[in-house]
Amino acid sequence: MMRSLWTAASGMNGQQFNIDTISNNLSNVNTTGFKQVRADFEDLIYQTSRIAGTPATEDTVVPTGIQVGHGVKVAASQRMFTQGSLQNTGNESDIAIQGEGFFRTLQIDGSYGYSRDGAFKIDSNGQLVTSKGNKVLPEVILPEGFIRESFAISQDGRINVKLPGSDDPVDVGQVQLFRFVNPAGLQAIGENTFKLTSASGDPIGGRPGFDGMGKVYQKFLENSNVSVVKEMVNMIVAQRAYELNSKAIQTSDSMLGIANNLKR
Repeated sequence: MMRSLWTAASGMNGQQFNIDTISNNLSNVNTTGFKQVRADFEDLIYQTSRIAGTPATEDTVVPTGIQVGHGVKVAASQRMFTQGSLQNTGNESDIAIQGEGFFRTLQIDGSYGYSRDGAFKIDSNGQLVTSKGNKVLPEVILPEGFIRESFAISQDGRINVKLPGSDDPVDVGQVQLFRFVNPAGLQAIGENTFKLTSASGDPIGGRPGFDGMGKVYQKFLENSNVSVVKEMVNMIVAQRAYELNSKAIQTSDSMLGIANNLKR
């Protein structure tokens, strides 16, 4: 069987993965805090018929070798943690991060989750939680009967509210951010949440605006960093590459047919 059939088939499989990745990016173009994913590829092993530098005569060597490749494979799906644009929502419990950092949340299984999605809510206990009801850590519990309109978060994460009958704000908590040496090594688990891995490194906690952490902005949310135009161009390129690989399979099949019919 001709090698080109399998080589071109690997190219079609690779471009199918590329299209799947692009489709996921486009489907999350309006997902708060979503980060674009890029498919990376690498070539497969080579069959070497002649090694460069092989002696040709007593005084000369072959300047170039003879190698033929076996196609392509997916090397990685790289998540791009570039900053998304901020959108003013007017909602007091919405928080956006400008710069590095993740919010930490407590998952149902007791583990920690990390997210850029700051669309938080205030539950019946006055606690700051995610849309799924997971607690934001460190825990922020607002006092009973606080004035909703007085709920304020500074850029360094301090949370203040006012109580009825008092004009002085009360400090009720601190928003803390966490960053990683290699955020691309985080594992996405859905629901706008990541979990740490050995590749991401341990979380480094700190106050917003200090020690390399980004600032937080109340009444804002971070939009997805997906560029629709860029993804559409990538889709066209992937589609054409898929088509070219399919043409290579058709051409190889035609050549096999010609060779098979030579004796007729």
